[in-house]
Amino acid sequence: MILPIYVYGAQVLRQKALEVDIKKPGIELEIKNFISDMWETMYNADGVGLAAPQVGKSMRVLVVDGSLLSDDMPELKEFKRAMINPVLLEESKEIVEFNEGCLSVPNINAYVERPKRIKISYLDDHFKQVTEELDGFACRMVQHEMDHLEGILFTDKAAPIRKKMLSSKLKNIEAGKVHPSYKIAK
Repeated sequence: MILPIYVYGAQVLRQKALEVDIKKPGIELEIKNFISDMWETMYNADGVGLAAPQVGKSMRVLVVDGSLLSDDMPELKEFKRAMINPVLLEESKEIVEFNEGCLSVPNINAYVERPKRIKISYLDDHFKQVTEELDGFACRMVQHEMDHLEGILFTDKAAPIRKKMLSSKLKNIEAGKVHPSYKIAK
């Protein structure tokens, strides 16, 4: 099922998402169905990543699919992940900058600095524990989505002058003056 994507100004995007209670009866089926809806929503919106708060759910779940970018970045060919309760274990001191965008902040891009490499731990969509080291664009995708779980948007990390330049566009999104090609909610 395609879910509406919450955009800039929605309160759920600014809240720290709650950890998934993996001991709750029926949670595995509930999360598997939710992840399936997240994939469908993300692909419908032509995205490469989506976090649960972006579809109105305060839970620590995200999906990323770098394979969609593998023509330009062959190293992403097999990079498709669903992550439940991801935790950042380590990050490199080396920083890289890249121009980012977001389905929750339509039609806006900004250069953001992030660690070049990270080590994370999470449950996959089969509820198996995974520890993984990531670098390059896969690393950036996961960090961007993990920020959503903390109530952080990529625009928060943009240079101060860029934030100032984006302020009127962000106010327009918050006021509902945006019409992306996918279904949105506020």
